[in-house]
Amino acid sequence: MRPAMSAATKPASRRLFGILLMCLAVSTFAISDAMAKWLGAHINVFMVVWARYVVHFVIALVVFNPWTVPGLLSTRRPVLQVTRSALLFGCTILNFTALQFLQLDQTVSIMFSAPFFVALFAGPMLGEWVGARHWAAISAGFAGILLVAQPGAGGIHPAALLSLFSAGCYALYAILTRMLADTDKTPTTLFYTSLVGSVVASLPLPFAWETPQEPAVLVVLLLIGLVAGGGHMLLIIAHRHAPAAVLAPFLYVQIIGMIILGWALFHQVPSLWTLAGAAIVIASGVYLLLNERRERARETLEATLGD
Repeated sequence: MRPAMSAATKPASRRLFGILLMCLAVSTFAISDAMAKWLGAHINVFMVVWARYVVHFVIALVVFNPWTVPGLLSTRRPVLQVTRSALLFGCTILNFTALQFLQLDQTVSIMFSAPFFVALFAGPMLGEWVGARHWAAISAGFAGILLVAQPGAGGIHPAALLSLFSAGCYALYAILTRMLADTDKTPTTLFYTSLVGSVVASLPLPFAWETPQEPAVLVVLLLIGLVAGGGHMLLIIAHRHAPAAVLAPFLYVQIIGMIILGWALFHQVPSLWTLAGAAIVIASGVYLLLNERRERARETLEATLGD
């Protein structure tokens, strides 16, 4: 029997399909953020976050449940699972709140500072300390964030700090995801993500409930969970067809999607400062991704030669 192919050994056609799925996934994330911004003008943000998680949970329950996936709820690190899920919830509510005050292109540009936070946190949490070149890329990336935010120069709304905190939460979430990958199955981690998010989002509901007055609002509340959940499914399938190192640079397609949606739906044109800052953020992030890819390839080669 032929051994099963890993993502790294898939043929070129499979990798291209994985890249296509990745681009579709991040495009759906751009659409869900645009929906959140639109909904914020019609209903409170707690209702938006609640709808996003509950609908996502229902979808996850249909695809992954204890009957179709035996042992789904079994986790060797329950505290880590709950903490990771809570971090993603924090990321969501901070981002959705920031969207009410910032342009789509501004929020996504700041959110893409997450790889720099990952590089910063990976040292103390994973023992993966960065070198001088990494520090240079991280510094350049944060300089790009400053260009977007323009602090102290009559720049954008202070809600930019919410986007920055959201990026920090996402970075910690990403690191905990890597830590859980060695002990828990992917369906288990995905299920806990939607379950914990739904429970936490439901806690303030008795005080924050607001009945939608317009049919369009109700429809979009249902769609935001479907779109976000579908995006996560596309992301998972993409990683089955191509390695993460190949897919990672295409995350930045989301910035293009946000700029287009901001212009088409909200008549928001990005400023030159935002475009320049976003370009620096993308360049720095791609450098970190490519450098990590080279280091992993070198480690693999050294391990092979050692054998």
